[in-house]
Amino acid sequence: MQQMPTAMPNIISLPYGRCPPLHFQTPNWRHLLKLMARLSGTRIEPTIEAVAVVKTEMFLRTVVQFVRPHPASEDWRTIIWLTIDHPVPASLPGARKYTNGDVDVLPWSYTLSAQPALLRDNADSQISQTYTIPSTEAVPYPKLPITFPNMALYLQAALDESRRYSNDGSSGMRKLSRMMDRCYPTLESMNLAESSERSGMGRVFRKVMGRGNKNNKQGRGGNMDTYELVTPFVSEEWG
Repeated sequence: MQQMPTAMPNIISLPYGRCPPLHFQTPNWRHLLKLMARLSGTRIEPTIEAVAVVKTEMFLRTVVQFVRPHPASEDWRTIIWLTIDHPVPASLPGARKYTNGDVDVLPWSYTLSAQPALLRDNADSQISQTYTIPSTEAVPYPKLPITFPNMALYLQAALDESRRYSNDGSSGMRKLSRMMDRCYPTLESMNLAESSERSGMGRVFRKVMGRGNKNNKQGRGGNMDTYELVTPFVSEEWG
C-alpha cells in the first residue's frame, strides 16, 4: 500500500464483478471520517461498464479492517474495503452464509477475484480485526453513487448501530464497537447521524474535524486538501 502522490480524484469508479476490492487506509477511524468530510468534491460511482451491465440500482458493500504492523505495536490503522454488491447464486452451496448478515463473512462480491493478502481467510488475529458492515433497517447498504461526506455519515452510522448492540451477545453486531474500544480506546465517539438531524450537515463536518473552517489555509479547497498519511487505492491494483 502506497501513499497517493496527487490530489484525490473527483470520481472514484468501482467496477462490477471480478475485480479486487478498492481500499483506503488512514492512521485511524477519526482520520478517515475527517478525510471524507473534507473531500466534498469526491464521489464513488460505478464504472460506465458496470452501468451498462447492471440495469438496477447498485449498492456498496463495505468491510472495515483495523491492522497493526506487529503484535507489540499500539498503532492500529484503519482500512475500508469497497465493492459493488453482487447477487449470490441461488445454487451456490452454503449461499446462506453470504445473506444472513454475518459480520465475520466477507461479502460474496469479495470472493469473485483473488483476495488481497490482508483479507485472506478473513481471520481475526493479534494484528488484524475485520468487520463486514451488514444491512439493517436503520443502516441499509448505501446506494451508488455516494459522496465522500455521505460515506462518512454511513460509516459512523454503522458504528452507532453497533454500539446499540453493545450488551447483546446473541449476534455479531456489537463487534465493530468492541473493535473500536480495543484499537482506539482514546478516540472520542462521534455520533454524526444524530448531529446531522439536529444541526445540519455543516455542523456535522465541523464536529468530525474538531473545529470550524477558521483555521483552513486560504486559497485551498475542494480536493486539493490533503490529509496526513492517507493511503487511498493504488491504480495498478486494478490491472
